Amino acid sequence: MTTLRPSSDPRPLGTSGISVSPIAWGMWRLAGENVADARAKVEAALDAGISLFDTADIYGCDTPAGFGSAETLFGSILADAPELRQAMVIATKGGIRPAIPYNSGAAYLAEAVDASLTRMGIDQIDLYQIHRRDFLTHPQEVAASLMHMVEAGKVRAIGVSNYAPHELDALQAFLDLPIVSTQPEFSALRPAPLYDGTLDQAMARDMTVLAWSPLGGGRLAKALHPAAIMIADQAELMALISRRPPSHGSWFTRPAPFPSSAANRLHISPAAQMPSGSNGAVPNGMGCSKPRSVKDCHRISRRRECAIKPVPADLLSRQSAEPGP
Repeated sequence: MTTLRPSSDPRPLGTSGISVSPIAWGMWRLAGENVADARAKVEAALDAGISLFDTADIYGCDTPAGFGSAETLFGSILADAPELRQAMVIATKGGIRPAIPYNSGAAYLAEAVDASLTRMGIDQIDLYQIHRRDFLTHPQEVAASLMHMVEAGKVRAIGVSNYAPHELDALQAFLDLPIVSTQPEFSALRPAPLYDGTLDQAMARDMTVLAWSPLGGGRLAKALHPAAIMIADQAELMALISRRPPSHGSWFTRPAPFPSSAANRLHISPAAQMPSGSNGAVPNGMGCSKPRSVKDCHRISRRRECAIKPVPADLLSRQSAEPGP
């Protein structure tokens, strides 16, 4: 089995001409009123080499401060330390409103992008993403809204979040600009993008995959969490199987080598440990509450330190005797 090693080198954000760090800080959990504490978290992320900060207008809606509060707090940080902006690639998302829940209509998106710019106190958003598909708005209308944002200089590049491949294709068909990123939930606990066409489409269209919740909401970062133990057990089992000479009639075989041509085009994301699109998967899961936690998440994503339960000696013999599916 080919081993693809993580790299800390910046990677392109699709075809946008923007370079980003291989790990993003997903700012869903940025909350509170203490700007100094929040600034310390941002500075810790920058010190760890993170340059891509991904927020959304709906982030904070589950806190007392309400809708838009994560962007507002982020804007307060930038107002307090404007020099930080030049080291950042700022991404945000729009299109979800509590109780609607999805709205990608032209009037709403025009209002949403202006509101995000105002809350963050910036002149331009580096990456603006449609947060989720609005089934009641034609993709042609969504495309026109996105192009207007770029033409007006409010947005540098456009992307989507939680879009199925065919939904992305429909939107791209009405765009004169490329969609440079797609943001699915992607982790060892949710590997669907490997099979549903998301990563294949990213390679074909030269898009970057921004993997949200790459550590399974933190479950995979806790060595004794049942989810982390399950994944570690499976990894250990497959490692044992791959080293064990196949026996006649066994339905366990050595994993097929990853094609070298594909390996050259794919990158392992440090947090998700999964293959990505041609521009690399950027794990987008640094939802931390302390500066130290930001650095710890970065360290964990670079090298998982997890206790692995021993596999019973008779497990392989029991399983290898079972018939294939």
